[in-house]
Amino acid sequence: MASAAVPEGLDFSKVSTPAYIVDLSKLEENLRLLAKVEEESGARILLALKGFSMYGVFGLVNKYLKGTTSSGINEALLAKEYFGGEVHVYNPAFERGELEELAKFAHTIVFNSQRQVEKYAGLARKIAGENGNENLEIGLRVNPEYAEVETDIYNPCAPGSRLGALRSELDDSVFGKIDMLHFHAMCEQNSDVLGRILAHFEKKFGDVIGKVKKLNFGGGHHITKPGYDAAKLVGLVKGFYKRYPNIEKIYLEPGEAIALNTGVFASRVMETVKNGCDIAILDCSATCHMPDVLEMPYRPQIFGAGLPGEKAHTYSLGGRSCLAGDRIGDYSFDAPLGEGDILVFGDMAHYTMVKTTTFNGVNLPDIATWNPETKEYKVLKSFGYNEFKSRI
Repeated sequence: MASAAVPEGLDFSKVSTPAYIVDLSKLEENLRLLAKVEEESGARILLALKGFSMYGVFGLVNKYLKGTTSSGINEALLAKEYFGGEVHVYNPAFERGELEELAKFAHTIVFNSQRQVEKYAGLARKIAGENGNENLEIGLRVNPEYAEVETDIYNPCAPGSRLGALRSELDDSVFGKIDMLHFHAMCEQNSDVLGRILAHFEKKFGDVIGKVKKLNFGGGHHITKPGYDAAKLVGLVKGFYKRYPNIEKIYLEPGEAIALNTGVFASRVMETVKNGCDIAILDCSATCHMPDVLEMPYRPQIFGAGLPGEKAHTYSLGGRSCLAGDRIGDYSFDAPLGEGDILVFGDMAHYTMVKTTTFNGVNLPDIATWNPETKEYKVLKSFGYNEFKSRI
């Protein structure tokens, strides 16, 4: 499994910043581990595009994984065009037009309610058959009413959640119209949490698991994080197969685990100022380029930096936008920061590129790869005025 580190051998002085940089060797390290878990457990692991949609590396990813899961029509079309394999898609509420398009090529369409199944499942199967997609399967997302996610914005099972049908809201007729039950109740968690969720899932839905042929245990599995108990995950999946012999396939759909610790984010110091403390203004933005810093919130790692006061020189790091709260956090350094200094943030591949904005007209960062074996730094995409203009 990949650990957070500066890409070996990369000369950052030659990098145009800001830039997301994915280390191909670390990405492949994660993929090998995921493929091993697939083989040992009998589960199928899908790339969740909502967390990592960097299609420039799909050629590497699909050597190890057999499909993707999407949150709507655009991600599904990206998967069809650049990834291939199984295309799974879920959305809290489908529009008829996008549903009709998805039915032509998707492997699985997962609905969020009994009403959506009744409204669209028959239509989807009809369109699929007319377009040579005879293997389309229909899923229903359900809510096991149990999660251990502390931040409500990331908790799919929080009170009042719109994601997934409650058992009390379903009658048995819907289970004759679907092929798969799907739940998602985790966020960056270990397999022991999955074990407790599965107990609640079986308590709520055990009477109908025998009526479907496939299950999806959702995302949030931190499989490639150091210390993750992969053996327990394998055992949980195997145990489910043993208890429910009607189940042909169990799916897992991590987004973060695939790209965890594979990428960095490089940014330059543009200016330093004082206002009761030392402040460094960077050529990036928390709100535009790493919004989870503000939403989660969390403090990203900067290689070579310490906690405030830990090293000799402490700075408050801020972004380029005019948002007063565009602050990354306080960090300390061995030497004073100066214009042109490069700061490298760790673990910046997942949930970064997919969440960027052009607020304030701030440019989007380059998207690049680094191959430590060939020493090739490759910019896959750069952005400018047209990207800002096209979104308005």
